[in-house]
Formats: sequence, structure tokens, C-alpha cells
Amino acid sequence: MIFKSYILEQNLKTIDEYQIILFYGENQGLKEEFKKNIKINNKSNEILNLLQDEIIKNENLLINEITNKSLFNNKKIIFIDQVNEKILNILEKIIEDISDEKIIVFAGNLDKKSKLRSYLEKSKLSGVVPCYQDNEITIRKIITNRLSGYQGLSTQVINFIIQNTGLDRSKVNNEIKKIESCFLEKKIDLEKIDLLLNIKTNEDFNKLKDEALNGNKITTNKLLADTVFESENNIYYLSSINQRINKLYEIEKMKQNNSNVETLVSNLKPPVFWKDKPILIEQINKWNKDKIQIALKKTYSVELQIKTSSSIKNDLLIKNLIVDLCSVASSV
Repeated sequence: MIFKSYILEQNLKTIDEYQIILFYGENQGLKEEFKKNIKINNKSNEILNLLQDEIIKNENLLINEITNKSLFNNKKIIFIDQVNEKILNILEKIIEDISDEKIIVFAGNLDKKSKLRSYLEKSKLSGVVPCYQDNEITIRKIITNRLSGYQGLSTQVINFIIQNTGLDRSKVNNEIKKIESCFLEKKIDLEKIDLLLNIKTNEDFNKLKDEALNGNKITTNKLLADTVFESENNIYYLSSINQRINKLYEIEKMKQNNSNVETLVSNLKPPVFWKDKPILIEQINKWNKDKIQIALKKTYSVELQIKTSSSIKNDLLIKNLIVDLCSVASSV
């Protein structure tokens, strides 16, 4: 059985009748939320956390947990993290013996050829939940819902959070927690947001990105040498570039009805943060439809390499992408 993650977020009880549930995909923040909410919904049950490596080294570990019934709890919930194809043989052996227990397994990306994914999708005793990367719409909805009771929750604040987190749900949740801890009276002060969130952490990269998309080769080369690329932020870097290119594409399409770039930028939905307006206006004058199509193909290629290859240094891919985009922007 395959479950839609957004439907399951609304009603976790849907998975109660299944013995094994697999959560897989790149959205680590979403998987963490599912685990947290499953624990909340099963406070009266015994919760056990295991790693796949522990089970592979001692296959009887999981079998014993299934056969040894709890004396004090109604059910036993077993979480298994960092799973891959290696655990399939073990799950096949025990799935018929599971009664009051439930096994929840968490994996990274699993392609369509994955035997683990295929087996659990087809079995009547198990369910599979793909956890795909969030987009701007889902992240905006999360922020709006979590901070719905706060005065001063403006589009600017929401955009601030989105720009700072690169559509990473885990980072979004962390930033929301900061806001909840800082503004106890539920009144958001826009001036304090800049200091509270980690905007400064990504400021150097944003300067580099903007200079590259402006086609300023000399400044881009200098900033490339000065900017420190943190490996855990590679997805943020790529997402930040993608968001800007998509904005340029949106404006380019709107040009058919209005050639006034300033007016087009002002009419964008969601509104562009005031600091970014002059930069965006300058960039749109360097980009046309053909260049944007080239840029989108390049970013897609880099994203594919980051997600599928472990042998390539991701920071090198990002740097090369920035150089390529700068060349495209500066070309006639």
C-alpha cells in the first residue's frame, strides 16, 4: 500500500492496521515529524529505537523483540533507522509473525528498482510513504499554520524564513522554534527577525549568487575565493539559485503584457523582499528566455548529480555551476 504523505499528515491512524511502514525519501524533516507524531500517538505503548546495523549484526535481536510480548503495554512500536536493501530478508521472515507490534522503518532515497520498496508496496501487511522534498507552497503553509496566532506575521517575514532555509523543513522548524522562544507575547518585531534568524550565515553566498547572475566575472571570481562553502548547506545553495532563476523566468513570461520591469517585480506574488528588488531588476536585464532555459538545464543537471553520486564533491559542483551561470549571464 502506498500512502500520500500529505494525506497521512492529516490522519496518522490510517497506518494502524499495517504491520510494517516504510518512510523513505530526501525530506528528512518530514520523516522526523512523522516519527515524532507516531510517538505522541502511542504514549501508552512501548517504544524501541534500533539501527539497521544492529539488526544485521544480530538478526535475532528483531525476532526476539517480536516474539517477546510486553507485559505492561498494549503494543510495541519499533523504529528502525538508516535502512536499505540489506534489511529486506529479515523483514520477509518476520512480517507474518507480527501481531500487536508495529515496525516503522526509515530510509533515504529509494528508486523504483528498490526491492525493499517494491516488496513493502505490494504486501497487504505493509505500507510505504514517499517523503519528497517540500516546495515553496508547502513550506509557506507550514510557516503560516505554525505562526497563525502571531501579530506581525507578514509576507516579508515568511519570505525571510523561506530564503533562510532553502525549503528545508528541518531548518524551517528550527527557525520557527526560535521565533516562538523569542516572541513569547506572539508579537513579531520585523527588525529583530534579521538578528534572530541565521540570515548572516548565508549572506556571503547570496552576494556571490547575485554577482554571478549579474554576469560580473571579476567580482564573482573574488567572492568564490572568499566564500566558505559548508557541505551541509549544499541543498540550500542550489535551492537559492533555483528560486532566483525561477523568479527571472516568471518575470520574463510577464514581459509579454508589460515591458516595465519595475512594475513587474512589484506585482510578483509572493512579493519580493524590498532588499532584493533592485538586484532582481538588474539581473532581469541580463537574462532572456533562452539564457534562462540554459540555466534551468544546468541547475537540474547539478541537482541530479548531487542526489545520485557520492563520489563527486558537492561544493565543487556548486562552484562550477556558479561559474557557468556567470558566463551565461555575461554572454551576448
